[in-house]
Amino acid sequence: MSDDKDVVIKEYTAPAGGWGSMKGMSRILPKEGISPDLLDALRRQNKPEGVMCVSCAWGKPAKPHIAEFCENGAKATAWELTGLRVTPDFFQQHTVSELESWPDYDLEQAGRLTHPMRYDAATDKYVAVGWQEAFDAIGTTLKACDPTKVVLYASGRASLETSFMYGLFARMWGQQNLPDSSNMCHETTSVGMKNAIGSPVATIQMEDYDKCDAIFAFGQNVGTNAPRMLHTLKDCADRGVEIVTFNPLRERGWERFADPQNPVQMAGGKPTQISSQYHQVKAGGDIAALLGMCKYVIEADDRAVAEGGARVLDHHFIEQHTVRFDEFATFCRNAHWDEIVHESGLSRNAIEGAARVYAKAERVIAVYGMGITQHRYGMDSLYMLINFLLLRGNIGREGAGPGPVRGHSNVQGQRTVGITEKTELAPVERLKELFEFEPPTEKGWDTVEACREIIAGTAQGFVQLGGNFLRATPEHAAMKKAWANLPITVHIATKLNKSHLVPGKQSYILPCLGRMEQDMQASGRQAVSMEDSFSHIYGSVGKATPAAETLLSEPAIVAGIAKAVLPPNPNVDWNAWVGDYGLVRHAIENVYPDKFANYNERLFEPGGFWKGNPAAHREWQTESGKAEFNVPRALNSSGFAEKDGRFRLVTLRSNDQFNTTIYGYDDRFRGIKGTRMVVMMNRADILRLGRNDGDTIALESDADDGVERVVDGLRIVEYNIPEGTIAGYYPELNYLIPLEHHALESHVPAAKSVPVRIRT
Repeated sequence: MSDDKDVVIKEYTAPAGGWGSMKGMSRILPKEGISPDLLDALRRQNKPEGVMCVSCAWGKPAKPHIAEFCENGAKATAWELTGLRVTPDFFQQHTVSELESWPDYDLEQAGRLTHPMRYDAATDKYVAVGWQEAFDAIGTTLKACDPTKVVLYASGRASLETSFMYGLFARMWGQQNLPDSSNMCHETTSVGMKNAIGSPVATIQMEDYDKCDAIFAFGQNVGTNAPRMLHTLKDCADRGVEIVTFNPLRERGWERFADPQNPVQMAGGKPTQISSQYHQVKAGGDIAALLGMCKYVIEADDRAVAEGGARVLDHHFIEQHTVRFDEFATFCRNAHWDEIVHESGLSRNAIEGAARVYAKAERVIAVYGMGITQHRYGMDSLYMLINFLLLRGNIGREGAGPGPVRGHSNVQGQRTVGITEKTELAPVERLKELFEFEPPTEKGWDTVEACREIIAGTAQGFVQLGGNFLRATPEHAAMKKAWANLPITVHIATKLNKSHLVPGKQSYILPCLGRMEQDMQASGRQAVSMEDSFSHIYGSVGKATPAAETLLSEPAIVAGIAKAVLPPNPNVDWNAWVGDYGLVRHAIENVYPDKFANYNERLFEPGGFWKGNPAAHREWQTESGKAEFNVPRALNSSGFAEKDGRFRLVTLRSNDQFNTTIYGYDDRFRGIKGTRMVVMMNRADILRLGRNDGDTIALESDADDGVERVVDGLRIVEYNIPEGTIAGYYPELNYLIPLEHHALESHVPAAKSVPVRIRT
């Protein structure tokens, strides 16, 4: 049921952006229906008093481009404002068993959900139900559950207002099982950076890119995951900033870019070269690559001392602001280059060449994505990146610092307003004071823990605020079997996805307004807000005609469930909050006065308002009171040994995808069209196995747990990727990830180095 019948594998030679991006949009937009609402949403996208994109979390400039959206943002907008509809008649025509067999793309293409639906096991179909009837039934079932055994998952697309209400509902109910998209992706950042520098988020702001003179990028595909960032990188490259990239695959966005808003480049002018150096580190090899660079600059500083030359390290910063430098420096000096080279997959010359850029740069930004965080020893990768920056004082000053790129619109903001399973991250005392209830203090379940409880049969329910949890998680076979035994599943969604099609004993789909759509409540048109990767807060106003008159807003649905489950509390007027989201923002400001002062007044400040970051001012809220060096536990973050026949699988997005949302079958930049069932392999690996480019194979899990996990029907694609590292798409290859193969401290599934082998 693919939209492209023929598979075409052909190298793509054009730059990122340019006419390829325009063609990509022209292929997708007509399928959804080009309407005045769609064009208006794109015109207003990511602009002051406009509508914030539901795709990535890249910042929104105070002075935006004429078109402040990218190809993937346009796809996401068209996907939400599609003219296609999933009505009750659709569900009468298709059983759930039939729909469960449809590809992800076909489910998405069915269109927007229009009515609340309840699963009817007798007919194996979803049937329409009234809103109040749905809330009453959900409330009756949830009240009969042990609240500490029900999961309340939140996707990163939900607004700050909705997220705050959702987290408050959970705690008023007596639980904080609040896993979210961050648990799937960047939780290692939240834990590791908090430990190392006292801040769980980026210390830089967008304007720091105007002041840096070098950028080091690790494990992030800018062309697919944050395309608007390419404008910033182009500006940096044009003014001579050296950009050094470490990534297993050569991703086109880090190579060259043609700005679609630049008439010269669009008319055939030379595209901008982005990276001045590009190092194809093998999967999990970033620790070793960073160690090699740290070793180089520390030993260069040692030579400077011996020879009376200019120092390379920032010793004043190290002495005043850090701890454990001597331990780390000794570790680096004692490291052997043969081990560094083997574990990184890079030559010593390549690593030293990158280190020389770092040694001469005055202000360095380190950009990274899930290629750093999603490993067994992902924490050690992150600590090494922080160590690297600390050596030359590149945290807490202009033009320098760590810059994790969040891949989902408001995933960072959700944690800010209380979507967390950790009591220490929630303002429980403030909630108790303001709303006069006893918040729970027992830690809730994160993503991995929630999956464990679902598989064990102890979870009693699952409420999903957006997202596609079942499709996104590891250990899929066991999860799917156990999911069907949940007493209740509730899905707040705009479109149909795989999670909806494995119903629990009771199952409801509650369709909500999209962010682009006009949200009219008792006090008039409503605005919502979200946080970007730079900790800036933005207001967003939808103006498009809703997909159906029967839709409710996300805040209204959360309030409807909360009222059906909780006893009345005079301090929380759910009805008033739904009628005026400004009241929700006022409550957020009261709970977090240091971050959200004058929230409503600043909602539409151009460029957003900054919630602040102590580490950006060299205020280290760590256990030691200083920034902390950390020695890694391993030189490769994969967490499993090399052995004959074992590969490290990296799971990836395609260019026609946003998380589990599949827009089509054209991964343009990688030259793969018409299929997602591929495995990208180095030519030497293919020959060693006695295989050929184009062969069909099966991959099987090579984890040391005795569990059989197999994905069949994969086409070998010869690709420029390090030996021993292979790559393929998620969510299709999530089947191969064991639940217990996760980052040790943060529990992020280790999807960037999965142990697999080819089934013979």
